[in-house]
Amino acid sequence: MSTPFPFTAVVGQDDLRLALLLNAVSPAVGGVLVRGEKGTAKSTAVRALSALMPQVDVVPGCRFSCAPDAPDPACPDGPHEVGPGVPRPARMVELPVGASEDRLVGALDIERALSEGVKAFEPGLLADAHRGLLYVDEVNLLHDHLVDLLLDAAAMGASYVEREGVSVRHAARFLLVGTMNPEEGELRPQLLDRFGLTVEVAASREPDQRVEVVRRRLAYDDDPEGFATRWADEESDVRARIVAARELLPSVRLGDGALLQIAATCAAFEVDGMRADIVMARTATALAAWAGRTDVLAEDVRQAALLALPHRRRRNPFDAPGLDEDKLDETLEEFAGDEDGSGAPEGLDDTDGTDGSGDSGDSDGSGDDDPDPDGPGGGRPPQDGPDDGGVDGGDGSGEVPAQGEAPANESENGRAPSPGAGEQSPVRAAEPFRTKVLSVPGLGEGAAGRRSRARTEHGRTTGARRPRGALTKLHLAATVQAAAPHQRARGRSGPGLVVRRDDLRQATREGREGNLVLFVVDASGSMAARQRMSAVKGAVLSLLLDAYQRRDKVGLVTFRGSAAEVALPPTSSVDAAAVRLESLPTGGRTPLAAGLLRAHDVLRVERLRDPARRPLVVLVTDGRATGGPEPVALAGRAARLFAADKVASVVVDCESGLVRLGLAGQLAGELGGTAVTLDELRADSIAGLVRDVQSSSRGNSQGNSRKAA
Repeated sequence: MSTPFPFTAVVGQDDLRLALLLNAVSPAVGGVLVRGEKGTAKSTAVRALSALMPQVDVVPGCRFSCAPDAPDPACPDGPHEVGPGVPRPARMVELPVGASEDRLVGALDIERALSEGVKAFEPGLLADAHRGLLYVDEVNLLHDHLVDLLLDAAAMGASYVEREGVSVRHAARFLLVGTMNPEEGELRPQLLDRFGLTVEVAASREPDQRVEVVRRRLAYDDDPEGFATRWADEESDVRARIVAARELLPSVRLGDGALLQIAATCAAFEVDGMRADIVMARTATALAAWAGRTDVLAEDVRQAALLALPHRRRRNPFDAPGLDEDKLDETLEEFAGDEDGSGAPEGLDDTDGTDGSGDSGDSDGSGDDDPDPDGPGGGRPPQDGPDDGGVDGGDGSGEVPAQGEAPANESENGRAPSPGAGEQSPVRAAEPFRTKVLSVPGLGEGAAGRRSRARTEHGRTTGARRPRGALTKLHLAATVQAAAPHQRARGRSGPGLVVRRDDLRQATREGREGNLVLFVVDASGSMAARQRMSAVKGAVLSLLLDAYQRRDKVGLVTFRGSAAEVALPPTSSVDAAAVRLESLPTGGRTPLAAGLLRAHDVLRVERLRDPARRPLVVLVTDGRATGGPEPVALAGRAARLFAADKVASVVVDCESGLVRLGLAGQLAGELGGTAVTLDELRADSIAGLVRDVQSSSRGNSQGNSRKAA
C-alpha cells in the first residue's frame, strides 16, 4: 500500500482541514462536501485523513465490522457474542463514479435464493465503510439514485437490500466525504442539504504559499516514506487530539443561548427545514470539543454557520453558494444573551473577561491561544474565501444607447458592418419563465435523467430478456415461466423449483434519460437590438433552468462577425452556461453556416465521448445569413447535415417587425426540425414544439419545401 501524503503537511486549506477533523471527532455532523477547482488538494486531504482515524476493534471474521462490545443483533454474519475483538485501522473506501447499485449496497445471489432458499449475500462498499470513511470523488457525476442510496444509508446508519421478497439489513455508519468541481455540474438542492458541511476551496494566489506547495509535493514524490517520517510527530499529535476530543464530546454543554443563536441564524438566512439547525448544533459542539472546551461559545456558532449554511441558502440553481458574514454577525449579536447568551455557563467567574464580544473562552488556553496556531482547524472563523464571481455584474452593462441600435438596423438592411465593428455591450437577460417538457423522440439508452424516454435500470418494468452480464433486476414471472417446462427433465421431486442459469430473466425497464442540449445562439448585429436580445437571453436562460432540473448536459455555440466559437463545451454545469450567456456580446455579421458547422463538430466529438447520450439542438436566430459568398446556400447545406444525422432540433425564430421573411421556418425545414417564434416561446408553448419533434418536423419540412418551390 502506498504511503499517503501527511494530513498536517497540506499547505493552507484551513477550512477544509477543520471540516474533515470535525467529522472525525463527531461523525454525527453528517459528512463534508468539498467544492473547488481542480488541483486544490481536495482528494489529497481526504485520503490523508484516513491515516489519522483511530483504530477500531472488530468481531473476528465479521464481514460487517461489528463492534465486539456491542455487536449488531441483525448482522447477516451474526449473531455475535460479546467478547474480545481484533484491532485494525479504520478503512477508507472509495466509491467510483461508475459503480453499480449492487457494488454499493451489496448483492443477493438470486439463483441460490430461488433454488436453495438461502440468503447468500455479498457485501458492498457500504459494508466495507462501516465505522470508517467513505469517499466519493466527483460526487456530482454520480447517478442520482446512487446518491440517494448513499445519503439514506448515512442518515439511517444502516443499509437495506431487498430483492423479490428477500431482505438483508446491516449497519452502515461512516464518515461521508464527497468532492466535486462545480464546473462539471451541481448536485440537486435536496442532495446538497444531506451533506452536513460544505467547504469551498481554491488555489492560493500568494506566491510564497504556492512555492511551499510545490516544494512539499516534490519532496513527497521523491521519497514518500521519508517525507511521511518527517511529519510523523505532527500526525501523532493530531491523532491524539482527535481521540481526546471524542472523549470530551459527551461532556460538552450546548446552552440555551447558543441554541437560540443557531435557530435565529437559520431563520435569518431562510434555510428550509430543520436539518441545518441540527447540523449547526452538532458542529458547534464538535468545535468546542476540538478546542478542548466543555461549553459552546458564540465563536463556535459562527464557525458552524460558515460551514453548515452556505450550500443550504441557494434560492435557485443559478445562485452561487455563500454566506453574508456581516448579516451573520448582526444576527449573532442581536440574539446574544447576557451571561448565557454565548453558551457560557451561569455563574462563570468574571475573571475570564467575558464581555459578549466572542473573545471570551480563551482563559483555558484552548481558544485563540492554540499552541499550534498554524495547525489544522483550531476552532477559529475562516478567512474570507476567494471571490467566487457570484456578484452579478450586469447592472449597467446592459444599458445600450439608443444610437447603439443603428449597426443592428444597418445589418438587417444588408449593410452589415465589418467583422468586429459595431460590437455592443452585453445585455442582461429578461426574467426567466417556466418551460414545458422538451424531449427527444424515440427510446434512448443514455444516462439517467428526467427528459426523454429511455431504457434504464430504474423505472417501470416493460418486459424481460436474458441477462447480458450479472443479473441485477430479476423478472420473477419470466424466470418461472422459463424454468417450468423443464422441471420433470431435471428430476424435480420436491416443492422447490429447479432453476438454472439459463432460466434467469433480466427485467427491462423504461424511465427517463438526460440529453445533451446544445444551444446555438446568433449574436450578430441583426440580433443586437437591446430589447430583443434581452428577451432571447431570458428564453435561453429559462431553457437552461429546465436543463438543470432534468439533469442534462448543456453546450453553447455562438456566432457573430466572421466566425463561430464554442462558448462552452458540453458540460453538466448549467451555472457555467448561464454565466457565459450573461456576458455574451453582440454585433457584426451573421455567419450562420459557420455556427451550424461548429455545432455539428461539437456533436460529432461528443458522440465519440458519450455515444448513448442523444442530442437536442436549440438554434436561436432570425434566420438571416450574411458574409461570404452565397451565405444562405451554405447555411442550408450545413443545416441538412443535422437532418441526415436525425438530430432533434428546434429553431427559436427571433425575427421582429411587421414584415417577416420567414427565414427561420425555412431553416427549420432544412434541419428536419420545427420552428417557434419568440412570442410563442415566451407564451410557454414550447412543449408541443419538441414533444414530438419527429412528427412535427416532417410536416414542417414538407410545408417549407412547398414554400421554397
